[in-house]
Amino acid sequence: MTGAGVRIDGNTLRLPGEVAVRFIRTLRLPETGTHPLPPGLGEFPLRRVADYADRVPERWRARGGVMLPMYLREAMWLSFSGTREPAALQVGVGKVCAVSGKPFSARLTRDPQNYAVLPRQPWLDGVNSGKGSVRQFVAVPLGLGATVEGQVTGEEVWGGVQLQSFPLRADLLAEWRRREQENAEARRRSLAAGPSGGYGAPMTMSAPGAAPAPGAPGAAALGLGVGGSMRQEVYRDDRPLTDWSEEPAGRVFVHLVTPPDWRRITGEAPPPSPVDRAAYTSAGLPWYDYYDTGAEDLAPAGPLQDVKPVGDWLGDDLDPWKAPSAGQVKPLKDAPGKPVEDGEW
Repeated sequence: MTGAGVRIDGNTLRLPGEVAVRFIRTLRLPETGTHPLPPGLGEFPLRRVADYADRVPERWRARGGVMLPMYLREAMWLSFSGTREPAALQVGVGKVCAVSGKPFSARLTRDPQNYAVLPRQPWLDGVNSGKGSVRQFVAVPLGLGATVEGQVTGEEVWGGVQLQSFPLRADLLAEWRRREQENAEARRRSLAAGPSGGYGAPMTMSAPGAAPAPGAPGAAALGLGVGGSMRQEVYRDDRPLTDWSEEPAGRVFVHLVTPPDWRRITGEAPPPSPVDRAAYTSAGLPWYDYYDTGAEDLAPAGPLQDVKPVGDWLGDDLDPWKAPSAGQVKPLKDAPGKPVEDGEW
């Protein structure tokens, strides 16, 4: 099910429309309470299914795409930080839309919105199930009913993650590129003129996604359920729906593989088991909070609000939890709260 033009660049998936997606390892949140954004602990490795056609199940060969290894109850988030042009990206978990909770579709919809707007949406950590929050993506086996797919549709058929990208209409994209070229030229002229009394070049911050300082036997099928809740908005599109292409420019199926199957299929060692979250926090390492004053949050997706966490199927979360101190939570982008206007004194 891989669309033309989709390719792997290192561990980055690149879809037509200049869309870049990385799959990031992270700390699993407790399933109670609402928490800051967890850190990025490195990328999941990606491999093409076609390169291991004699070692994967027939259904994987039929769907094509890529695969990555995940541990049971391991958490992930999706980074879109390399996306350079406007795009609408649909994200499916077991062919359930992670934004709207509706069946995965080859068409964009606005009511409810069934896509993320890039590059405004810098990442997606889970399903849109709360006001100003999402519930974390967590790996679980198919067959228990614990996946989002199982709870929303009553069946577990697909598993994995599905992505589809939609660029702007050709005329609007050409206009956007023209404006960007003009802006870039203006920035170059400004830099050539020398400093103007400002504070110098802005400092970049490590946002979530940057790590701190023979035969074809069956393979265990994994899907995504939900874990803990975190403060994250899924942004409403401020463009007319007609600005976007009617057909997806690219699509790809992402298979989730258990570590033993990853070793058997690829011959590579899987990544080490996930980091202990209490040890991470005790070490004083950062968590994050992201706020965009110019964006509006989507309403929670109705079908996703009642999805139960994986602990209801797999038992209590035994990893210890240590809440980060206020100083460990690093703000990104804008400061929260409404701006105060100044006037004459």
